[in-house]
Amino acid sequence: MKQVFSLINKASKSDITVCLFGETGTGKEVVAKTIHHNSRRANKPFIPVNVSAIPRDLIESELFGFEKGSFTGAISNKSGKFEEAQNGTIFIDEISDMDISAQVKLLRVLQEQQVTRIGSHKTIDLNVRIIIASNKNLADEVAKGTFREDLYYRLLGLSINLPPLRDRGNDIIILAEYFIKDYCQKNNIAVKKLSDTAKNKLLSYNFPGNVRELKSLIELAIVMSDDDIITDKDFNLEKNNKNNNSADFFNSIINKEMTMQDYNRTIIMHYLKKYDNKVRPVAKILGIGKSTIYRMLS
Repeated sequence: MKQVFSLINKASKSDITVCLFGETGTGKEVVAKTIHHNSRRANKPFIPVNVSAIPRDLIESELFGFEKGSFTGAISNKSGKFEEAQNGTIFIDEISDMDISAQVKLLRVLQEQQVTRIGSHKTIDLNVRIIIASNKNLADEVAKGTFREDLYYRLLGLSINLPPLRDRGNDIIILAEYFIKDYCQKNNIAVKKLSDTAKNKLLSYNFPGNVRELKSLIELAIVMSDDDIITDKDFNLEKNNKNNNSADFFNSIINKEMTMQDYNRTIIMHYLKKYDNKVRPVAKILGIGKSTIYRMLS
């Protein structure tokens, strides 16, 4: 995450296009907002657009706006998300779900820095910072033919990959304690603490829903706990949990197609999580030096 924070800091100092990649729930919109609010555009609009939540036949009117009478139901003029983001930032989430025809028009807007509402011939000059996000690899989508290659290269700016929560070790506890404090303060509840058993249970959980799932689990545990201590019994994780022993771990990754570098990183992260991020015992178990671990993770 230190590398992620460093990239966020660099992204905030310029208007370079930012591409955020990571599983659902890893906090891509939070990172986008952080970049915006630490940039020179902080006092201007931040406009999020989730492509997967908008029907395909409405995406163009949502992004670019429309004029009254341009189609059935257009009873008045409406500005699009790009106009709303003028002088600020537009955050386009799950861009890989965008229809090819809409991708063509998006590319034109990005190249010309102008937008034309549906049903209008008037162009509107834009001054908008672009941040996009996807839970898919866009290069793979280009290879499949579902994402335009020219748009891919136009968007290729500063890429930030957000690791899944299960690979972030003690961050799970740090985030859990933050969510506890935040929820308790907002609901006028005395701030509760996590027991050691609760911490161990969280650390052994796979978190398929990542940070978003952790937040929901913590809020429910606060409600379910009977006193000021949250115990492992206040969590109901068995349904999606995966055993954290080495046999199950290796069985889970053996059929994944990854590079040797990715396999090495995954194995090292597994043992670091198991041994509380202590490099020395992990190096001893794997039979490599500490410097090798740092190099493989860099």
